Amino acid sequence: MNHDKHTDAAFTEAMKLFADNRYPDSIVMLTDVIEMDPNHRLALMARGSAHMKLSQPEEALADFDRVIGMNPEDARAHHLRGLTRERGGDDEGAISDFDRAIELDPSYGAAYYSRSNLYAKLGKEDLAMEDIQMVTALTRINAEAYANDNNVWHTHHMRVEEEMGTELAR
Repeated sequence: MNHDKHTDAAFTEAMKLFADNRYPDSIVMLTDVIEMDPNHRLALMARGSAHMKLSQPEEALADFDRVIGMNPEDARAHHLRGLTRERGGDDEGAISDFDRAIELDPSYGAAYYSRSNLYAKLGKEDLAMEDIQMVTALTRINAEAYANDNNVWHTHHMRVEEEMGTELAR
């Protein structure tokens, strides 16, 4: 990434606007970021997402296509493009993108969830159920990993406090 402080500050401000649901304003600022750095993948994905939120599928698809052109291995870009395609009525294109996102990142629960919803909408209940089962399994794995990480941090923190107490007692 070739970002300077001005680009990073503009991106941060654009994301604040996005988080505040001020999508038109975020698009303007994200466009500025992209003009400063045409290869700013996160700005392109965010702008595509803002276009998607505003029901502007052509613009969203153009941004997601551009990200995928820069990095065909970007599972998130495939997922977001799939969501845009689904909203635009291209169910087969959406499934193809969800499949690719999952192929690239087999632990990407959001892609399974999106594909499950689309399968259910298409009456493919068995496939929808398989994906929901995978979402459930991934959720359990992620929750366990989070708990383990938190326990490691807590254990380390307690050791530090114990050592400090020992030192203070001397």
